[in-house]
Amino acid sequence: MSVITAAYARTVRKESGGPGLLLAHGGGGGVESNFGVILDELAAEYSVVGVDYPGAGETPVAEGPLRLDELADQLVAAADAEGLETFAVLGYSLGGNVALRIAARYPERVTALVLTATFVRAGNRLKFVGDLWSGLAARGENELLARLMVPLALNPAVLEGLSAEEAEEVVRATAASVTAGTVGQVDLIKGADLRAEAAGVSVPALVIATTEDRLVPLELQKELAEAVPGARFAELPTGHLPFAERPAEWAALVTGFLSELRAG
Repeated sequence: MSVITAAYARTVRKESGGPGLLLAHGGGGGVESNFGVILDELAAEYSVVGVDYPGAGETPVAEGPLRLDELADQLVAAADAEGLETFAVLGYSLGGNVALRIAARYPERVTALVLTATFVRAGNRLKFVGDLWSGLAARGENELLARLMVPLALNPAVLEGLSAEEAEEVVRATAASVTAGTVGQVDLIKGADLRAEAAGVSVPALVIATTEDRLVPLELQKELAEAVPGARFAELPTGHLPFAERPAEWAALVTGFLSELRAG
């Protein structure tokens, strides 16, 4: 189990005074990198709280393996500290697993789930990709890691539309963005199986599938939607990075769904 006990670094936007919305980021990312571009839109209507997992942002690296329960509990603890009794949860990639675990552990507090570019179980393909991802990160082979992840994460049409120099710049930027906590976070992805949690979801849920995703293929995202009772399903024509490719459309899907629920 992880031995880190300090509170995780927190992002808070409560100026709207709206209902609570928790942000659960993806593996190898952080609140700012995954949600920063849509934070203003979310904060215009909601009281937004997110935390960076160990080794991301200002949260120190854990000294042992991460546990999904701890990520879920730390995000809820941040909501407690900010006075949010109930909240929707927006989970991206690994954050979708965190969101499902929160819904299972705190069912009386969760009002809705929005799950983007995520999965209910890793399966063999995502496990093998995760082995390479975490292995290269552990060895500090950030450039090779970037050359693996860029064609998996980007919409193929976007990648092929870049010049050779632009593509190399994307690789350099990706290599520079590898966080210290990548290994521990990706290890959670490799062993993921949230089918029991998904089947127990009793709140409205929206699954936003990134249809051009080569990291989490569309079939895995559809499997998630089928596993969550009554989940709505929406498609976003991006790779694994909706915040980079179509942030306005992503934000509109999230806020549109949550606003509809509030309107009753």
